[in-house]
Amino acid sequence: MQGDQRAHAAVRLEGVSITYRLPDGRRYPAVSATDLAVASGEFVALVGPTGCGKSTLLNVVAGLVAPSTGRVLIDGDPLSGINHRAGYLFQQEALFPWKTALANVALGLEVKGVPRGEARAKAERWLARVGLGAFADRYPHQLSGGQKKRVGLAQVLAREPSILLMDEPFGPLDAQTRAIMGELLLELWSAEKKAVLFVTHDLEEAIALADRVLIMSAGPEARIIGDHRVPIARPRDIHEVRLTPAFLEIHRALWHELRAEVLKGYARSEGTTDRLP
Repeated sequence: MQGDQRAHAAVRLEGVSITYRLPDGRRYPAVSATDLAVASGEFVALVGPTGCGKSTLLNVVAGLVAPSTGRVLIDGDPLSGINHRAGYLFQQEALFPWKTALANVALGLEVKGVPRGEARAKAERWLARVGLGAFADRYPHQLSGGQKKRVGLAQVLAREPSILLMDEPFGPLDAQTRAIMGELLLELWSAEKKAVLFVTHDLEEAIALADRVLIMSAGPEARIIGDHRVPIARPRDIHEVRLTPAFLEIHRALWHELRAEVLKGYARSEGTTDRLP
């Protein structure tokens, strides 16, 4: 993103760094000065080694973590406190086990002051959109992992956020269910065109879903070292697209860049200074 697009970003980080104070009093520089922009309606994936600060940046955009330096702009406005324009889908489901799927989705609307009848009607519509219209009266323990993810997605989207933050949302699922959830996400995103910042460890998933893939370096002082546009037309079949020459070419280039950082991360976590292969 450059020029006019960057000026009209839904999410924009300017020189954001995050430093934590450790229990022994030392400071740990998790993320160094980082610039990032996501346009309205753009799907951006963020990949990098374990522990490099991907989730930390997501939490900064959500307003859950305050940056040590720099600032966060949401639709051009400085962020102070919780980002109420964003919906956050975590890796673990945020479902109340004693509430039905319908009640779980409606709850977020009721908390915002939506009348109960209107909230339930809207929750029913969103459950139908994620393919769970017949499961509205089921409790979480009666749903599969993929179905619970669908409820979580309906829960977030029913509140109509303009920005969708996703932190390894499909990580716990098996490969087939992950692919199905990816297709559902693209279908809903194509209809709603929200700005999406999607954190994943799966490079193939990132390429199949996103308009751009950002690569973070290994920490400490992690930073964005790669910003790659995915040259694959939409709409996409995320099963078929992985077999195309364009997909294989960009995967090869991004993996070469990402692999070096993953190896650095392993070496640092093991406390070694050996020369990496």
